[in-house]
Parts: sequence; C-alpha cells; structure tokens
Amino acid sequence: MTVENFQVVVEKLSELRPFHPFTIELSGGQRFEVDHPHALAYRDGLAFYIAPGGIPFWFDHESVATIIGDTANAAA
Repeated sequence: MTVENFQVVVEKLSELRPFHPFTIELSGGQRFEVDHPHALAYRDGLAFYIAPGGIPFWFDHESVATIIGDTANAAA
C-alpha cells in the first residue's frame, strides 16, 4: 500500500464520527481490529497500534495488505 493511500484511509476511518472499528490486515496474514479512534498513531507511512491490554504493534504502509472498514460515509 502506498504511503498516501495508507494515510488517507487510516485518517478517514480514525476521524469518522461516530467512530466505527476497522481491521488492518498485514501482508503476513496478521489482523487486528482498531477499536478506538486513539488506539492508532501514524505518520509518514509508519504506525503504532496499542491493542487491548496495552500490547504494542509497530508496522508500516508496506506491510499492510488491506484495511477493512466503511469509508463510504467518511468526509472527503
């Protein structure tokens, strides 16, 4: 996934109100659900996700296979 696409999709999904959880799937098949708008920090294609229980995950735009969420109602 390109840096630009990653930034746009994550931003739209994170800022959608009311917030709806979304799923990020990495190239290796690992998936995690972003269940809170402030559980994910991102910049320049690099992201840090804090899973329930305080478990941290670092990943970058190149390791993202897909982001599953409803961007249909997100502001353009």
